[in-house]
Amino acid sequence: MTVPTDPASDPSAEAASGPGEPATPPPSRGLGRNSLVMAAGTAASRLGGLVRNMMLVAAIGSAGSVANAFDVANKLPNVLFAILAGGMLNAVLVPQIVKAFRAHNAQERIDKLLTISAVGILAITAVLTGASAWVVMLYTDGWTAEQLALGTVFAYWCIPQLFFYGLYTLLGQVLNAREQFGPFMWAPVANNVVSVIGFGIFLVVFGTAPELGINDLAEWDTPRTILLAATATLGIVAQALVLLVPLLRSGFRWNFRLGLRGIGLRSAGSVAVWTFAAVVLEQAGVLYLTRVAAEAGASGGAGVEFAGNAAYTQALLIYLLPHSLVTVSIATALFTGISKAAQEGDTDRVRADLSLGLRTIGVFTVFATAALTVLAAPATAFIVPTAGEEGTALIAPVLVALSFGLVPLGAMALMKWVFYAYEDGRSVFLITVPSTVALVGGLVAAQIWLAPQYWVIAAGGAYALSNWITVLLRTGGLRRKLGGRLDGGRVLALHAKTLLAAAVSGLAGWGVYRLIGGFDALSFGSGWVLTMLSGLWVTALCGLVMLAVYMLLLRLFRVRELDRLLGPVLARLKR
Repeated sequence: MTVPTDPASDPSAEAASGPGEPATPPPSRGLGRNSLVMAAGTAASRLGGLVRNMMLVAAIGSAGSVANAFDVANKLPNVLFAILAGGMLNAVLVPQIVKAFRAHNAQERIDKLLTISAVGILAITAVLTGASAWVVMLYTDGWTAEQLALGTVFAYWCIPQLFFYGLYTLLGQVLNAREQFGPFMWAPVANNVVSVIGFGIFLVVFGTAPELGINDLAEWDTPRTILLAATATLGIVAQALVLLVPLLRSGFRWNFRLGLRGIGLRSAGSVAVWTFAAVVLEQAGVLYLTRVAAEAGASGGAGVEFAGNAAYTQALLIYLLPHSLVTVSIATALFTGISKAAQEGDTDRVRADLSLGLRTIGVFTVFATAALTVLAAPATAFIVPTAGEEGTALIAPVLVALSFGLVPLGAMALMKWVFYAYEDGRSVFLITVPSTVALVGGLVAAQIWLAPQYWVIAAGGAYALSNWITVLLRTGGLRRKLGGRLDGGRVLALHAKTLLAAAVSGLAGWGVYRLIGGFDALSFGSGWVLTMLSGLWVTALCGLVMLAVYMLLLRLFRVRELDRLLGPVLARLKR
């Protein structure tokens, strides 16, 4: 499952150093500005995505045969893109585009890079679409013939998204290399607009699903299938094609030009092979997780639903919100500068930008972990109100288990890009082996020792454990690569302070949550609007208490990275 900078001085770098520590070289200028632009785009797209998801759950539910079939089919293009294209594009394309823009034949190199990538992804998409039935069977277990047939039809409509995910990535990386960061983050808004319109038509024509979803497939017909799946795919088409507008306005032209000579892929060949191997191994773990969730969802009896693929996806959506809003924005604003510094042999700059990113991300992710752990139920009721009481009860425990992997998720994502900046795919692969073994081992242990209703919760915990193993191993690998130093003292000190502050704030938030009634304070059975409002006020009240305690303690602990995280927002508000 799934970057760029202008150099400058970091006024807090030396000030944040402890006594006797050498001041680090100035990291990237514009981190706050670029991160704010991208975070705003991501926030807008995520807000639209939440509306889209809420309407989707209203249409097919968060559990049941139809919801699980659509979830697997619509997840396939994401998984296949990660396996067959995403890893290699992100590991190979970004460094090669950075090099190409500085070459004497820049236009020729960019044209060839984009053309060969697009043609390859198109060919893979065509083959996999034809093999939809086999792909669906590979990712499921315990399904009836009728549910497999429905999942296959959904997949025929959804797998073509693979090509447009690839096109979105290709065009977005060109924009990032040209330091036009905003459009790449804002493009998913187009997807959300198309999806909201399509799912809105579905709800008007066919109505809403029961609270526990649709299990009688005799009630499901072809028009429902086409409208639902075609809407999902057209949204990805719009997301990709809208990036052509800022590229054309900036004067960039992509000429169809085949050829491999002179575009630097020979030097990147070993990186691509190792990256491909790492992504395949990682997605093998995801495949097993998907099969376990599919079997768990199919294990419920009459009138009883267990958490399955759809419930896991809803928990994952909420879990990834903090990561996508803040972590990805910071990492994207840093990666191009890290890549340039690595190519120029400036190890001090790479180390400084990595330290800055880890510390800034940590301030946010540690608090987000505490917030998601304490407020899993009200946050689910607010973000997915159409799931209802039963759906919320299925999703919230999975979200709690996943949340313990949020801190390492942010760190390991940034660390991976540093490996790729040095064109080191081998280390990424070797580290993926034990983390995937931990994920699969946790799932197997759950199947042996736990009842099926707990398998998906255990899957969230196994995923979190694999994240921690990954970040620890990547830390050791980068320490060796960067000359034995990673500014670890400051990074660990920052996380120790934030962990203490988050623990105290979490206790305060939990106390308020229990005081107002806990889960019983949420309004179910009176319509999704009241459910959402009850989730909102409970989350807001407890969350604001937690935030106030957390920020007060960070001020007392003199955590200067808080200023860097909030600085661009406060400056804009003042203006």
